[in-house]
Amino acid sequence: MQNILNKKTLNDIDCENARVLVRVDFNVPIKDGVVTDRKRIEAALPTIQYLLDKKCKIILLSHLSRIKSLDDIQSGKKSLLPAASVLQELLPDVPIEFLNVNRGPLLINAVEQLNSGQILLIENTRYCDIDVNGKIVKLESKCDDELSREWASLASIFVNDAFGTAHRKHASNVGITKYIPISCIGFLIQKEIQNLSKIAYNPSKPVIAILGGAKVSDKLKIINNLLNIADKVLICGGMAYTFLKVQGIDIGNSLLEEEMLTEAKNILNKGKNKILLSQDFRCATTFADAHPIERTVSEGLNGLMGLDIGNKTIETFTNELKQAKTIFWNGPAGVFEFKNFQNGTKAICEVLKTLTQQGVFTLIGGGDSAAAATALGFKETDFSFVSTGGGATLEFIEGSPLPGIEAIQVK
Repeated sequence: MQNILNKKTLNDIDCENARVLVRVDFNVPIKDGVVTDRKRIEAALPTIQYLLDKKCKIILLSHLSRIKSLDDIQSGKKSLLPAASVLQELLPDVPIEFLNVNRGPLLINAVEQLNSGQILLIENTRYCDIDVNGKIVKLESKCDDELSREWASLASIFVNDAFGTAHRKHASNVGITKYIPISCIGFLIQKEIQNLSKIAYNPSKPVIAILGGAKVSDKLKIINNLLNIADKVLICGGMAYTFLKVQGIDIGNSLLEEEMLTEAKNILNKGKNKILLSQDFRCATTFADAHPIERTVSEGLNGLMGLDIGNKTIETFTNELKQAKTIFWNGPAGVFEFKNFQNGTKAICEVLKTLTQQGVFTLIGGGDSAAAATALGFKETDFSFVSTGGGATLEFIEGSPLPGIEAIQVK
């Protein structure tokens, strides 16, 4: 914890009139060349505006999706140009230039032409993962030293404000720090650390964690660490069926990770009275938005597929959550994309919203949980904090080091 909280922030450095390199997270969904969710771009605005007020020359770096072939580059489908358009909409009075390259003389020249109060957004950093012949080289993703040095030479200050990639060791968030005079975290990462620390370190008790989503294997470390932190761990979603199978319950055709059965048994033994599992279900004969068939644990699912939690589980979970002072939620309770199977996830959102209004600290751990809350009509302000990270959030709560933050200079 000390290593993370002792990092330099924007308030610790003198950046007046400086040329500043900022790693942002503009990895946003794009359909037909249009950004469909601009939250991550909006989340970067406090840091960008602060630097504009300091009359900085700002160079923005971000990745967008994974780059696996030359077609990913040549098609333009993974270009950051749509993100630049959104940023210009959000900052209409600021000169913003988008450069469709991220290396070489054109970049150097564009940086040299920057004036105070101007922004240059360069092309997708992961374009550097494929060479001109289509060979996978992963210069960005594997933190290539030469690429790191090249980007670091563009400025005198580096600000990492991309929490969503903080768990990755890339050239654009870790490599740069080795070759630039000053590095610090931006306001978004600072806010993430402050809020996630309220779960991971000395939280207000009682603490309840709700874990859903598809796979036990994705949440193994976080379950084990939360059993050390939380008073109760409520397990639902697809991952619950592996735990139920261990208990000899007929889960029908529900999602099962057979290779995780032993691990699930170990977790149940460790958790004992702390873990609560789904006790009734809304099911279908196939993975489809069909009319729900209701089943309980005692009845078994008998060839059916569990796609959501039932009313009894919702009631039990709600009663437990009402006892909490701190709540962490990661992973939907069911297939919320299907209207017939979104009851459980919506009920969790409703109770968290109510408890937030009553002063309970509620944190949504990014990823599918945040997407579900938005899809079901809830706002970020309905909860105490909604993390912008997916994997980074989980690894923070797990207690794992985050390379993108570890690399930043200490105060």
